[in-house]
Parts: sequence; C-alpha cells; structure tokens
Amino acid sequence: MASPPSQPQALNQRPAVVVTRPPGQSAALLARLVEAGFEPIEFPLIDINPIADTAPLRAALGELYAPAPLGLALVVFVSPNAVDHAFAALDSAWPAHVAIGVVGPGSVAALLRQGVSAPAYNVISPAVADAAEDTRYDSEALFAAINAHFGPGGLKDKRVLIVRGDGGREWLADALSEAGAEVEKVAAYRRFVPEPSMRDWERIHALLAGVPHAWLLTSSEGVRNLDELVREHLTADETATLKHAPLVAPHPRIAEAARRAGFDRITVSGAGDERIVHALGALFATTAGAASKTNTNTNTRTNEEAKAVAQAPGVSPATSFSQTNKESTPMDSRPASTPAHQPAPSRMTDSIDTSRTAASSTSGAGASIPPNTPFTPYESQNKERRGGAGTALLWLVLVIAVVAAGAGGFVLNRKFDHRDAQFAQRLEANDAQAADLRAQAEQAASSVKALDTQIIQFQGKLSDANAQNQALQQQYQDLASNRDDWTMAEVEQILSSASQQLQLTGNVQLALFALQSADTRLAAATGPQIVTIRKAIAQDMDKLHATPTTDLTGLAIKLDTAIDQIDRLPLAGEAPIVPSTAHASAPGDTAAIAAATNQPRWKVWLQQIAGGIGTQLSSLVTVRRIDNADAMLAAPDQGYFVRENVKLRLLSARLSLLSRSEPLLKSDLHAADTALGRYFDPSSPQVKSVRDLVHQVDAASLAVTVPDLNASLAAIHQFKRGG
Repeated sequence: MASPPSQPQALNQRPAVVVTRPPGQSAALLARLVEAGFEPIEFPLIDINPIADTAPLRAALGELYAPAPLGLALVVFVSPNAVDHAFAALDSAWPAHVAIGVVGPGSVAALLRQGVSAPAYNVISPAVADAAEDTRYDSEALFAAINAHFGPGGLKDKRVLIVRGDGGREWLADALSEAGAEVEKVAAYRRFVPEPSMRDWERIHALLAGVPHAWLLTSSEGVRNLDELVREHLTADETATLKHAPLVAPHPRIAEAARRAGFDRITVSGAGDERIVHALGALFATTAGAASKTNTNTNTRTNEEAKAVAQAPGVSPATSFSQTNKESTPMDSRPASTPAHQPAPSRMTDSIDTSRTAASSTSGAGASIPPNTPFTPYESQNKERRGGAGTALLWLVLVIAVVAAGAGGFVLNRKFDHRDAQFAQRLEANDAQAADLRAQAEQAASSVKALDTQIIQFQGKLSDANAQNQALQQQYQDLASNRDDWTMAEVEQILSSASQQLQLTGNVQLALFALQSADTRLAAATGPQIVTIRKAIAQDMDKLHATPTTDLTGLAIKLDTAIDQIDRLPLAGEAPIVPSTAHASAPGDTAAIAAATNQPRWKVWLQQIAGGIGTQLSSLVTVRRIDNADAMLAAPDQGYFVRENVKLRLLSARLSLLSRSEPLLKSDLHAADTALGRYFDPSSPQVKSVRDLVHQVDAASLAVTVPDLNASLAAIHQFKRGG
C-alpha cells in the first residue's frame, strides 16, 4: 500500500531550526547547524541593550581597585552579556586579586575575549563533569563552585558584586547572603521583547504549515516572550501546531517553563552549542526512524491480512484477491452502487480493518449456499434460468454485506480513534496539571523559605533600628539640654567677628547684618537673660544706623576714571601749537581821520600802513610761558615713565581709600596733583578734568568715628558667667 504523497517530500527537506537567541549572539551556533545539515532560522525573542545610566555600574566597578580588606573579593557575571557590558564600562585593566565567578562556558569565552583567563586571573565556574554525566551550568552549580573555592565560612564579611541584567533570579544573591557575604547587585544591560518583522512572521507561518522544524529556547524569559507573541500573531491551529513541535532547551528550568507554557515535546540538551546540535541531530534521527518503522509495520500487516483472507474457508483464491483489491481501492474507483454517504477510508488502518470484515462476510456467505440438485434433461432449461437468477441475487447480497461490513468497521474504527485521541488529550492535560501543581508546590516551598529568610533579616534590621532609635533619642536629649549654650556660643562668635571687621575696615553694613543674624538666632530661645542680650544688640544696631557713612565706592570710581585718562593727557612739552595766520584790520577813511585830528592826510595814511604791518607781524608769533624747566627738558621716551608714576600714585591712593587710611590717601593725592600740574599741559581741558576728580576725592573726609559692639559682647559674657 502506497504512503501519502506529502511524506516523501517532508523527509527530503532539510529540517529547520528556529534559533531564538538575542541578535548577533548566534554566529557560532548557526555555523554548526548548517554543517550538521539543518536550516537555521533566526527569530530573536530577547533583545539586549545597554542601560541608559551607566553611573551606578561605573561606581560599583570602581570598588575593584580599593584595598583588599575594604574592596571587592568576588565579582559574579550571570551571562556573557554581563561580561561584555561590564568590561566596556571599565577604565582600567581588571585587578588580578579580585576573583571572577561565571556560570557557563559562554561567559568563560567572553572573559577570554577580554584577555581574562586562568591562571593569570582567578576564574571560578562549575567544573566540567565526566562524559557519562551532564554538567549543570546554573546558579546552584556556581554557588557550589564558589563555596568550594573559598571553603567553609570563607565568604563571611566578604564583599561580593553580582553584575546582571535588569531583574533576574535572586537565588544566588540570597545564597551568598546566607553564607555571610555582603552582596551588592548592579545592572549592566536591559532586556526587552523585540517585535519581529513581517518577513519573520511569514517564515514562521510557512514552518507551521507542515515543514519539519524544531525550536531552540535558551532562556525562561524567551519562553514567556514566545507565549506572549504567539497569542497576538498566530491562529488557534498554528498555536496548537507550535505547542506540538519539537523543542530543545539547554537547562531543565527552561524545559519546565516550556512545559508550563503548553509545549509537550521537550528535549533537554545541556549547555553548549555542541550539545545543542547533537540533541537536534538525535531528535530528527529518532523522528525519521519512527516514521520508517511505522510504514514497514503497516505494509507487513497488510500482506499478512491479505494472506489470511485468501486462506479463509469457503472462499476461493480469486474471490479473496478481488475482495482485497476492492477494499484497498480509493473511494472514487469503487462501483456506483456504493452508497454516497459512506466516507472513504482516510488511513491505512481503516483499509486493513475493512479487509478483515469483508473476509469474514465472504466466508459466512459461502457456508450458507445450499448443495446443487441432480441434473435431468427435462428441467435443464428451467434450472439454468433459475441458477442464473440465483447467482445474481447471491452476488448482490454478497456485495451489500461486504459494503455494510466495511462501513461498520470504518465507523467503529473512527470511534475508537476518536476515543483514543480524547484519552490522549485528557492524559496530556492531566500531565500538564500535575506538572503545574509540582511547579507551584516547588515555587511555594521556595517562597516560604525565602519568606522565612526575609523575616529573619527583617527582625535583625528591626532590632538594629530600635537600637539606633534609642541612641538618637539620647543624643537629641543631650543636644536639647545644651541647646542654649550652643546658641550663645554661636552668637558670641558672630558678634566677635563682626566687631573685628568693624574696627579693621569700618564696614558698618557687614556689622549690621551680623547683629541681625544674631538677633534672629536668639529669637528661638526663651528666658529673661536672652531678652537682656537682645536689648543690648538692639542698642548697638541703633548706633550703627546713626553712624554717618562715606561713599567709598563712588570715590573709588572717580579714581578709576582718572587712572584711565592718564595715558591720553598731553604733557607740557607735547602741547599742540596752532598754526598762525597773518591778519589785520581794514583801513579806515583817511580824509575823515585827518579832518578829525587836524593832521595831514598823508600822515594818517602812513600811520595806517605802519599799524597794519605791525598787526600782521604780531599775529605770526605766539608766546607761551612754562615755569617748570623740567617739563621742557624731559625727553619724549620719558613721558611713559611720567604717566606710569602718576597712575601708581592714584592706585596707591585708591588702596588707602578702601583701607580707610586717610593720611596715606592725602599724601598720594597731593603727589599726583603736583605731578599733573608740573609735567602736563595746564591749559588742556582733559588735564583740568582729571585734576578736578583728584580734588573731589581729596575733599572727602574719612575721619568718621566707628562705634563698637561692646554692649552686646558684655551681655553675652555676663550670660556665660551666669550673672
């Protein structure tokens, strides 16, 4: 009997393997799968990104370089991603005295890429088991390796840093804390559920349509993400096909998560790409062998039952052969007399059961046929007619019996198959419920254990908090009893500093601010002595308000203005000379002048000519008087030193002004004014303006009597003496 046409095509295809690792972390595994004859399909269920704020990670890794008693003794990396992101945040090389704990070979390879390996560095990982045993690469195995490395009690008071993603299991941290270690946790990367593209979903739909494939799930979080994505993007039939597809998990915990999610064909391969590829090869080899064995058994059964039908009593070889062929023929090749409502056999077992029923029916019909009567020549023709009609009727009854038996066998077989499917589904549901109950029981037990541990820790923390609270209350009482003494000591310090500044610099505004601050602090205290002190402070504040003040800032600005103009003032020997032009008054009327003066006209005319010539000659000559000969004898290059000397005098006067030293201020101003009058052009408006600024500053008086703060200080001292 031929097999279905789709089976050889499925067996000849390359089996597909859906790899769900994060993007960019499956290159070696994909190459191994291709070499093993698989068609890998990347379908990431987890995406890895760096954390947004790397300050906590850098701060935690900075403790690596602290001295041995206070620094980190062990750093645990939970995955290769933790190794890569942590070393990317390092600013210096890894210190050799800090031990490193990793879970599996992938993390060891990640450390090797960073240049960290044994024996130069102390790398702790689960030991490789024998060939007959399977190595567990998980938190429990890593804790056992760490405990064996440090020895009993070796982790007590040791600082341990766990570098992981955002979230994760807390078992290792709790176990290390129970062993006495001070555990710190820091996130090096974050995980989130990626959104597959339309092309990825098209490939998944094509796989679920009938292509032989298997799924590789390498984390419990990936199982949860796949279940979430399946609910959003797959139909009910595709989801059922996916849950019945073969699944490979490297760890029993992942397999348990997949079983809770509804997967029923799970294989635990163990950690490492080589074991995963080996498990996939064994899985597909087992599937192909089972299919081949099923086809061989079916063909063998068909041949044996055909022989049994041929050897049945009362049936000839030709009859058995025709019956067998009739039952094995498809529905559309049967005679038209077959009832239309009868369903065609859908599987090989149906045709076998139908052949059995047909054989039994044929045997019964042969046994019920009566024996032939003796032949006589008078009734030969009638007997021949009756014999032909009886044979046709017999064949009709036989065909009806065979068809009825085949239909009954087919219906009965379908009922049996339906019951078997129901029993299998119920059995699977019971197994799933039992697994869920076991997982819930284990989770409840672990939760109770963790809760007991947390209760013990909380009790210890509560005791510490109560002790700290009592100590704080005692300190508060001590501080409250001495609060007035502290306040008075602080006020005394403020007043002493203000009095010193007032006497040294005469800064009245600063002294007023100090008195106001002291009065504000005393306002929170009570008592008759406090009132006396505040009255003394108020009296000193009134004296300071009544003290006249000098505008030192305005005077300093005037001196700055004068200093800025010194470089542009003309010296006495550098005063510009205005070019002279000859000019004379217009000649008068000689006739009128002669008549008025009784002089001859020619004489008046000569006087006008002589006067005009004299006027023109006098306008061509300019005479300027300089009383200081040094101003004229100074060379041009010495003018720079003259100006710098005047600026130095004015700067010294400015310092004397700000320090309230009136004698030095007067001396410097007089020296600067003398230099301005001796060496600079006195007729220049700029020189006059600068000298006016110097005279204004000189006219201001700094002889202002600054009051003291003796009243306030005396009241404070009286309070401290207890008077």
